[in-house]
Amino acid sequence: MEFNLKIWRQKNAKAKGHFETYHISGIEEDASFLEMLDILNEQLIREGCDPVAVERGCQSSGPVSFDHDCREGICGACSLYIDGRAHGPDDHVTTCQLFMRHFKDGATITVEPWRSAAFPVIKDLVVDRSAFDKILQAGGFISVRTGSAQDANNILIPHDKAEESMDAAACVGCGACVATCKNGSAMLFVAARVSSLALLPQGRPEAKRRAKAMVAKMDELGFGNCTNTRACELECP
Repeated sequence: MEFNLKIWRQKNAKAKGHFETYHISGIEEDASFLEMLDILNEQLIREGCDPVAVERGCQSSGPVSFDHDCREGICGACSLYIDGRAHGPDDHVTTCQLFMRHFKDGATITVEPWRSAAFPVIKDLVVDRSAFDKILQAGGFISVRTGSAQDANNILIPHDKAEESMDAAACVGCGACVATCKNGSAMLFVAARVSSLALLPQGRPEAKRRAKAMVAKMDELGFGNCTNTRACELECP
């Protein structure tokens, strides 16, 4: 398969960004999207556009920077806006689980970073999502006095509540909800973190304080308000 890639390039948060177009061929349909980007970067390096050459004044922007880690749909590190959708055209998967067979041979694919005031660009397709960490630091934990570890573990958790809590805790913190939301709201992320703890008996004593603190921090960091369009739910992997 072959593709034309229209990729956002930006040196840092303060620099002006722009799109650059690349042609790539020989891509297997079972290759993942990130593997395709790996192949593109190898191609750019072979063409003499390695990072050292760029630093020495090469006209090319060099290899494309993008975020990734586990590549198994677990960690939430991959974060690409592909053809106008968070994580691309396939439903309920992260970018690393998106395969090239979902695109037509010869297609032009537009690749952008997450767009949010709270997620400034670090370089190219990599954004700073530390705002999520700050929201968790504001209240995404349990600190009530439960006695010794044994006493805490003796508090029974109903099976149905444990299952609900686990469902909420499945959020990988990728930020697709923010990138998709027209308001740039992080409410789905906050709701998942609040609910995963509030559903447990150990988390109930601090439930109200936790919710207020995390929402306040979300507002402080520049995320938008939720207007219940529920686009975040559609794009959440």
